[in-house]
Amino acid sequence: MVGSTGYIGKVVVRALLNRGHEVVAFARPRSGVGGIEDEEATGRALAGAEVRFGQVTRLDSLLMDGGRGESFHAVVCCLASRTGGVADSWRIDHQATATAIEAARRLGARQFVLLSAICVQKPLLAFQKAKGKVEEELKASGLIWSIVRPTAFFKSLAAQVEPVRRGFPYVMFGDGRQTACTPISEEDLAEYMADCLERPDRQNRVLPIGGPGPALTTRQQGELLFSLLKRPPRFLSVPVALFDGIIGVFTALNRLIPGLEDTVEYARIGRYYATESMLVRDPQTNAYCAEATPSTGTDTLEDFYKRILNEGLHGQDLGDQLLWKRWRKPQP
Repeated sequence: MVGSTGYIGKVVVRALLNRGHEVVAFARPRSGVGGIEDEEATGRALAGAEVRFGQVTRLDSLLMDGGRGESFHAVVCCLASRTGGVADSWRIDHQATATAIEAARRLGARQFVLLSAICVQKPLLAFQKAKGKVEEELKASGLIWSIVRPTAFFKSLAAQVEPVRRGFPYVMFGDGRQTACTPISEEDLAEYMADCLERPDRQNRVLPIGGPGPALTTRQQGELLFSLLKRPPRFLSVPVALFDGIIGVFTALNRLIPGLEDTVEYARIGRYYATESMLVRDPQTNAYCAEATPSTGTDTLEDFYKRILNEGLHGQDLGDQLLWKRWRKPQP
C-alpha cells in the first residue's frame, strides 16, 4: 500500500485489514500534514499493518525498503500531490505513481488498484494531466488494473461548516447552481477500493464513483447546512470572474518575475472547481450527468454535516490542500 498515510489511504489500510489481508504500508519517515508525524505516530495510525519507511519517488527504496525481497499479490496506490502545484503534481501524481507501478511488476504483483479522480475526464490542470498520463501507463503495464475515480470527498465540503456555525454566510460562486456533485465518504470509498481486489467486474475498468443520494448543487449544500443549524439561509455570491482576474494578474507577473507558476495554478484550480461539476461527463454533449454517475455506500453528506456539527472535524482538515492558505498573509 502506497499513499497509506493520506486522507483516503489510511482508511483503505483499515478496510483491507478488516477483510483479513496482510498489509505492508509504505510511508515517509515524516508523514501527515507538514510532516508532523514521526515513524512511531505513523505506526500507531496504521496499527495492524506492517509499516515500512522510505521514499516513494525512488524505485530502489520501494523495492528494498518496501519490498525487502518479498513477493506481493497486489499494490494499492492512494498517492496524490499535497499542493496541486505543477512540479509537485508531476512528481507525485505521475512519477511516483509510475514508479509504484514498476515496483509492483518487479515484486511479482498481479494487480494494481489506483485512486485517481473524476476530474481527469476533463483535464485542464497539471495534476489532472499527470493522473491521466499515469492511468494510460497503468493500462499498458500488463497488470490487472482498477482505476477508481471518486467524485468530491466529504473533506472538500467541510471548510465552510465552522464559519457558517459562527454566523458567517455560505460562500458560493455565481448563483450556486452551476456545479453539483455526489460526495463520497472515505469509509465508503475505501470499501469500494478493497472490493476491486476481489471482484472481477471492477478489474481492467475505469470506475467513476460517488456516494449515495441525489447530486447536490453548491446552493443545496449550503441550504442543507443551514437547515441542520435551524437557521434561514444566508449566501454570499462571488463572481467567477474573480478567478479570471487573479489568473490574469499572476500570469502577467510570472512573465516578469518567474516563480509564480504555482500561484497561477492554484487560481486555476479554484476556478475549475467553481465551474465544473464532479459528475460523469458525456464526451459527446460535454454535459455532466448525475444519473450516469454510479453511487455506493450509505454515508450521506447530511450524515457528515451532523457528525462534524456535533463532534468537530476530527481528521477532516484540508491541510496543504486548503487553497486560501496559499494566499493569506503569514502570521507573526
